[in-house]
Amino acid sequence: MQETHLTVKHPDLDFDSALEAAENLATKENEETMLIAWFDRQRNKHSPAAVFCEINGRPGWEVYGENHQGRIKIIINDRQYVFIFS
Repeated sequence: MQETHLTVKHPDLDFDSALEAAENLATKENEETMLIAWFDRQRNKHSPAAVFCEINGRPGWEVYGENHQGRIKIIINDRQYVFIFS
């Protein structure tokens, strides 16, 4: 899976703004992309939410995204937000 780090300098960066930035980047290579998994450190939330376990020290939501056709992982502001797209 391709991993891309993105810095967004915006004092009021929220989940929706971060998602929009990530989607814009993900669709540059493939217009038919789909969000598979995500993490929001500020709210301490992730999706899929049912995956609470760790697998080899990695969060379950991240492993889920990689194992369900994750093509690109976009990490915003040093893991403030993480999005995995197909």
